[in-house]
Amino acid sequence: MSDRLAVLPQYLLPKRALTALAGRFASAQAGGQTTAAIRRFVARYRVDMSEAENPDIASYATFNDFFTRALRPGARPLADALAICPVDGAVSQFGAIDEDQIFQAKGHRYSTTALLGGDAAAASRFSNGSFATIYLSPRDYHRIHMPCDGRLRRMTYVPGALFSVNPLTARGVPGLFARNERVVCLFDTPLGAMALVLVGATIVGSMATVWHGTVNPPRSAEPRHWTYDDGPEILLRKGEEMGRFMLGSTVVLLFEPGALRFTGAWAPARAVRLGEAMGLPPSAP
Repeated sequence: MSDRLAVLPQYLLPKRALTALAGRFASAQAGGQTTAAIRRFVARYRVDMSEAENPDIASYATFNDFFTRALRPGARPLADALAICPVDGAVSQFGAIDEDQIFQAKGHRYSTTALLGGDAAAASRFSNGSFATIYLSPRDYHRIHMPCDGRLRRMTYVPGALFSVNPLTARGVPGLFARNERVVCLFDTPLGAMALVLVGATIVGSMATVWHGTVNPPRSAEPRHWTYDDGPEILLRKGEEMGRFMLGSTVVLLFEPGALRFTGAWAPARAVRLGEAMGLPPSAP
C-alpha cells in the first residue's frame, strides 16, 4: 500500500472533534479513571517513570499533569556543544535548506515561508541555512528546551490542519509541517536568528510556552501575533524549558547559513535525547 493511500483515512476523520474530546479528557480530574488511563499508557508505550521527578503514577491529578511531567534533576545532562538537542524524540530529517525549501520526506518539500505562516521577511534569514525536524512519540518526555541561549523576538500562532505527524504521514501528506497548526517562535541567538516551531497534530490538546502559558486553545481562524521588542527582555538560556506539548508532536528548528553543522552522529530515524550534542561550529573537525 502506498503511503498516500495509507493516510487517506486521516483526510476523512473529524480531527478537530477528536482533538477537542482528547483535550477535555486529558484535563479532567477523574480520580481512579485517570490513574487507570495513565497506567495503561505507561504499559503500552513502555514509559520509563524512573526518569520522572515524580514517578508515582497515582499522584497525577490529570493525564496532562502526567504527560507534561518534569524529569528528575540530572536525568538529561547538557553536552558541551554549540547547540544541544531540545527534546527527546527521533530525527525525522535534518540538513541544509535549499534556498527556501525544506526536505520533508522522499517526494515532499515545503517552504520556509509557509512554515513560518507566510512571513517572507523572517524566512529570508534562513535561506540556504539549516534545519532539523524532530518527532516526539507518545512515550517521550514532552517539554521543549532551548538548544542555545536566545532572546525571544516574536511568537505567532498559525491555524491549520491536525494530521498526525508520525513518519507515515510525513511520507504521505504533502507539506505536512507547514500545513498543520503550529506555534512559531523567533529568537535572536549567538548563532544568529533561530526559529523554533512547535507543530500540532491530531489529539494534541494544546501547546504552551513558559512566557505565555497555553497558546491554543483557543483555535482561531486567523493567525495571532505577539512581539517582544518592548518591555522586559525574555531571555532563555541553553537547556532551559521554553514550552510543552499536551500529547506528542514535532519540533522544527531553522538556523541561518553558516550557523552550525550537525554532529556526525545524527541520522534520519535516529533516537535523540534532550541535552545531547546537536550542533558543532561549522569549522570544527
